[in-house]
Formats: sequence, structure tokens, C-alpha cells
Amino acid sequence: MGWPEKTVLALLPHVPKFALRRVASRYIAGETLESALAKLNELSARGHAGIIDILGEDVTGEAQARAVVAEYQQAATAVARAKLDCYVSVKPTHCGLRTSEALALERYRELCRHCAPLGLFVRVEMEDYTTTDATLRIFEALRAEFTNVGIVLQSRLFRTPDDIAKLKPGPLQVRMVKGIYLESATIAHTTPDPIRAAYVACSEQLFARGARISFATHDEGMSRDLVALVTKHRRAKSDYEFQVLLGVQEPLWSRWREAGHRVRVYVPFGPEWQPYSLRRMRKNPEIVRHVLRQTFGLA
Repeated sequence: MGWPEKTVLALLPHVPKFALRRVASRYIAGETLESALAKLNELSARGHAGIIDILGEDVTGEAQARAVVAEYQQAATAVARAKLDCYVSVKPTHCGLRTSEALALERYRELCRHCAPLGLFVRVEMEDYTTTDATLRIFEALRAEFTNVGIVLQSRLFRTPDDIAKLKPGPLQVRMVKGIYLESATIAHTTPDPIRAAYVACSEQLFARGARISFATHDEGMSRDLVALVTKHRRAKSDYEFQVLLGVQEPLWSRWREAGHRVRVYVPFGPEWQPYSLRRMRKNPEIVRHVLRQTFGLA
């Protein structure tokens, strides 16, 4: 990490909220459901499907977990009413996993039951390695009951090929990511090239078992290898899509869309934008570098 990133990280606790909000506004739809719906409608008009995420994680206690799912139910109903091509994406610790696995599973079940008649899909997100086993157990339990549910897998982790092999037979929807959490070199790849190679290898493994894959990436070079996999495995346009973060490398979205690939945009919102932004910057210096590049032309 260079001096610009180190300086920004050191100063983060002292950055005025209005200044941080100015930087974060490009990557976060706003604090309210209305602002998220407005952004989703804007993206839809440009030909992009969406993902809606309510910012937050690590809630404790049943009351908080129930409140989070109630917010997601409200968002899901609003998305369905607006007839938007959009689904909901939820972190396990936002559903109470830090309190108990049973609580998180119960909350996910409630959300899936709400979304199913609305025709909405629910994505179980993946967080740091301490939650991986519980997250996979929750996903398999949901998958046994619902068809409108998918999972996220991280190419960074050494364990992911084994996790793919252990997933039960049947229809499978996976968002493939590199992984934002900086894990120990004893359990994860820590440099870009091995992470990219693992991403492509895991994607091929998923295609081989008939999965539908969402390629969550802004890596244009790697995307060429992924498109080659699509061709190799003779997958239809409906069998994959690219997923991107709001405000990140928008010209790339257009290039992919013009090439005939479906592009879906991750749209986070909520009053927890400040701790979310600070945590993400601290957990992954790549985000700091991106902010510096986009804002100041540094790094």
C-alpha cells in the first residue's frame, strides 16, 4: 500500500461526514428506499437489471434481525410493485448470524416466503471466512425448500473448489466473486493472479455441474476468459450475467452490454452507509485506491 492509501486510511476517523458522503454518493444510492428505487428505475431505463441491498451487518439479537427482514420485505414489495427486474441480496450477519445460525435461517426463510409469490429471487451473500460454513449450511437448508434462492462464492478462498464439489445436486445459482475480505495466506490467495486463475477455474467447475453463474467483477481482462468459458460450455445468454457495483467503471458496463451480455447492477442503500464505507475501505485497500483514482487521479 502506497502513501496515498495509508494517509487516507489514517485520516478516515477524522473525515467530516459530509466529505465522506460526497465520495460515497457515487457508490451508494442514498439513505432511503425511495432513493434506491429511483436509482433502480434510472438503471432500468439504461437497460440494466438490478440488485437491492440494505446496508448493514453484524446485527445482534432477534429484534434487530426481525427488523432487518421487515425492511427487506418492504423493499421487495416495492420492487415488485414497480415491476423492476431486480432481486434482493442479504448478508447472513445482517439476519442475525452472529447471534445464532438458527435465527439467521429463520429470518432467511421468512424473506424467501415473502419474495416467492412476488417472483423475486433472494441471494445469500458470503462474508468473511468465520461465517463460511454456517452460510453454506443456511443456503442448503433454504435450497431444499425454495427455488428462488442463490449463494455467493469467493475465488480468494482455497476451500471454494471443495465447497462447490460438496454442494448438493440440483439447480444452482451462484454469484462468483473474488472476495473483498482480506484473509490469511494460510487459507486464501493473497495476490491478484492466483485469485483471477481461481475465479476462472471455479467458474468452469460451476458450469460443468450446470450452474447459472453471475460473474461479479470489473476485471475486463478476466472477463474475456469467462466469455470463452461460456462458449466452451455452450451456455445460453440466460445461463450467466455480469454483475457490477453502482458507480464503478460504468463504461465497462456499456461495452459488455453492447457485446450482448446481460449486466446487473448492485445498488446498496440505507442510513448505515457511513460505517459500511469505512469498513469497506479498511478491509480492502483496493477500494481506497479506487476512491483515490476516481476522486483525485492518484494511485
